[in-house]
Amino acid sequence: MSEPQWSDAAIVSARGPRNSVVLDRPYAMLVEPEYSAAGLVEDVATVFLSNRECVFRCLMCDLWKNTTEVPMPAGAVVRQVQHAIEELPGAQHIKLYNSGNFFDSKAFPRGDLPEIASLVARYRTVIIENHPKLCNDKVIAFRDQCGTQLEVAMGLETSHAPTLSRLNKQMTTADFSKACGFLRKHEIRIRAFVLLRPPWTTESEGVQRAIESVRFAFENGVECCAVIPTRAGNGIMDRLQESGDFQPPVLSSLESVLEETLAWRAGRVFADLWDLQRFSKCDNCFNSRYQRLQQMNLLQTVQPTVICNACSPGKV
Repeated sequence: MSEPQWSDAAIVSARGPRNSVVLDRPYAMLVEPEYSAAGLVEDVATVFLSNRECVFRCLMCDLWKNTTEVPMPAGAVVRQVQHAIEELPGAQHIKLYNSGNFFDSKAFPRGDLPEIASLVARYRTVIIENHPKLCNDKVIAFRDQCGTQLEVAMGLETSHAPTLSRLNKQMTTADFSKACGFLRKHEIRIRAFVLLRPPWTTESEGVQRAIESVRFAFENGVECCAVIPTRAGNGIMDRLQESGDFQPPVLSSLESVLEETLAWRAGRVFADLWDLQRFSKCDNCFNSRYQRLQQMNLLQTVQPTVICNACSPGKV
């Protein structure tokens, strides 16, 4: 029997409350090191912009928690970016992450884009988030306004077509490939987000499909992949966990994916380390394994395995 397809309405109805955001301030910001395209560890400023909710209702997404339900007023996002640049330490690159799509005019009023571009032109790379179906001439115009290297981060999630469809991503792998071709033609770098063990996936399938998804991304010209362990906490994912249709991955699965994909030397691969302890079942070795993954992110080379007497050889 086929699994139900979750509609936008069902996904939204399962949600809890949103967080309160201020329209002219980002809801978070930080500077952290990252292995750059130049092969150097350099500082990246990440600005988490308070923004209108994404028009796509992806099943696993929890970014709506820090969004508004109304279009952004003119100038609000400009003030957020300006505030972040003034307050954060210096960095070589900047990420403008906005819980949705940079080229959604209700999230970013088109009249604001030239001023945002002038603010971020000082950085060597400007990284923005966008849905593959919204990669069009607006991206090219913003690149020209910035006058610096533009990088577009897109959620591939998985190259496993049936699972991608059930995630309500509202795109196909062909749509992703088309967007990659468009961006590459215009010399725009591409970053992709890949999920580790989305719903309806066993642990071993989760590892193999994440590896296949990173391979698919690189084959389509993606230069950098971030592998994200799938989490509950957005409402609908909690229901899927209760029904047995979803289980979060274990830490060793993330280690396996990073080890395999880094060994290819085909592009940069990062393990998402946010709230990582929730995926660990061994307190004895977690800190060492976290530090190992962090070093692998920064050096882009596989580091010696952590041996734990409490949980090895059956890593969890």
